[in-house]
Amino acid sequence: MARNVVISGGGTGIGLAAAQVFAAEGDRVLLLGRRAEVLEKAGVPGALTYAADLSDVDQVRGVVGFVGRELGAVDVLIHSAGGTGQLEPPADSTDPLEAVAHNWTVNFRLNLLTAALLTEGLKDRLASPGGRVLFVSSIAAYRGSGSGAYGAAKAGLHPYAYDLARDLGPRGITANVVAPGYIEDTEFFGAAIDPARRERLIGDTSNGRAGTPGDVAATLHWLASPGAGHVTSQIVQVNGGAERGR
Repeated sequence: MARNVVISGGGTGIGLAAAQVFAAEGDRVLLLGRRAEVLEKAGVPGALTYAADLSDVDQVRGVVGFVGRELGAVDVLIHSAGGTGQLEPPADSTDPLEAVAHNWTVNFRLNLLTAALLTEGLKDRLASPGGRVLFVSSIAAYRGSGSGAYGAAKAGLHPYAYDLARDLGPRGITANVVAPGYIEDTEFFGAAIDPARRERLIGDTSNGRAGTPGDVAATLHWLASPGAGHVTSQIVQVNGGAERGR
């Protein structure tokens, strides 16, 4: 039976790859993102699109209303939206502390608040039983991310998923996290990554290659399957062995 799948950050990278996998199985997919033109160009067969800033409460209410009208129940909710703020305006100050506050606030808003608002907004629409909530975190949650802001924001998804698993478990709904390592062909890293950095990131792996959006999408697809019905409150790392353990 076809499922209703909602994917934030669904226009590019991991979110788009996940959308393609679910759509290929005959599921009905809703792609969410801030840029309408990117969503429209995604080219996922049969997919619905809705452009919204998921850190804005009123716009999330708009998403919730759209889901209610077009889909009804949500079988799979995937949070792939995030980033370090490449599309954000820079800090409007030369003060170093203001710059720190701006960076941390932007990362918190893009990576954590978006996931929390969308989840809470759609919580009552999650299919019971059988619903799935999936978060895309990052290896940076374990290793840091330079300034620390991005890694800290992604790490915040982990305890939120644990709490959701306990909250939603009695309804037969699971909540899990997928934490990718270096994934090529995404806007996050971009095509212009420094060759030395790319070599270092691949050198950290055990299998000697970069990850692909398809690697992460396949993991998300499995976690959303009936076979993963007893898997909840877990962090699944997809990084070729670059980081091990929970």
